[in-house]
Amino acid sequence: MLAFAPLHNVVGAAGTALSWLTDLLEPLAGGMATAAAIVLFTVAVRLLISPLTVAQVRGERRRAALAPQVRDLQRRYADDPATLQREVFALYREAGANPVAGCLPLLLQAPFLLVLYRLFATREGGTGLLDERLAGVPLGHHLSDGLGGAAGPLFAVLLAVLLAVAWWSSRRARRASAAVGTVAGTPTEGPGAAVLGRLLPLLPFTTVLVALVLPLAAVIYLVTTSVWSAVEQAVLRRPQAVPPSQALDRNS
Repeated sequence: MLAFAPLHNVVGAAGTALSWLTDLLEPLAGGMATAAAIVLFTVAVRLLISPLTVAQVRGERRRAALAPQVRDLQRRYADDPATLQREVFALYREAGANPVAGCLPLLLQAPFLLVLYRLFATREGGTGLLDERLAGVPLGHHLSDGLGGAAGPLFAVLLAVLLAVAWWSSRRARRASAAVGTVAGTPTEGPGAAVLGRLLPLLPFTTVLVALVLPLAAVIYLVTTSVWSAVEQAVLRRPQAVPPSQALDRNS
C-alpha cells in the first residue's frame, strides 16, 4: 500500500481540483458541471504540454526538409539495411531532428488518464465524484455496465467522434511518412519497414479500443484531448508560404 501512497495523494489532489472546478461551473453548466470540469482539466493538461507539441512539429519539418537526403541514402544503401538505418539516424542527429520526440506528448498524458480512471472507477480521493452524472448517466459508467437509457446514445456519439478523429490522424500519418521518406524515423525500405508502415497508421484507432474499457469520465477526457490534437495539428501543420527566392530556385 505504501508504494501507491504518492499516486493516492495525486488522485486526491486531482479530485479536489475537479470538485472545485465543478462548484465553480455549476451556476453556468448545471448538471453538466462535472463533465465541463473534465473538459477544462483536459485543456489545462494540453496547454501544459503544448511546448512539446510545438517541438514535435518543428522536428517533423526538419525531417521533411531532409527527405531528399534520406532518399539518396536509400538508393546508396539499398542492399545494406543496417547501414541505411544507421546513416539515417546519424543524419537526423546532426540536424537535431529526433524521430522519437513525437511520442512525448502522448506519453505524458498517460498519468493524467490514469488519475481520471482512478477517480471515476473507485471512490479513491473521497470527493464524491463517482456519483456525478452527464445526461443522467453516471460518470463512472462503463460500456460493460449496459447501454440502457441515455448511456447508449451518449457512448455512441463519443465513440463516433473518436473514430472520426482517428481516421483523420491515420490519413495524416500516412501523408507525413510519404513526405519524409521514413516511418517513425525508420527508413521505408529494409526489414520490418513494410509491417511498421502498415501498423503505425492504425495506432490512432487504439484510442477507440481503450475507450471501450474506460469509465465515461475518462472517455470524455479522450474525446477532448483527441479533438484538441486534431485542431492543434491542423493549425501547426498548415502549409507555410514559400519565400520568393526558394520558389525561383525550384522553378529554375
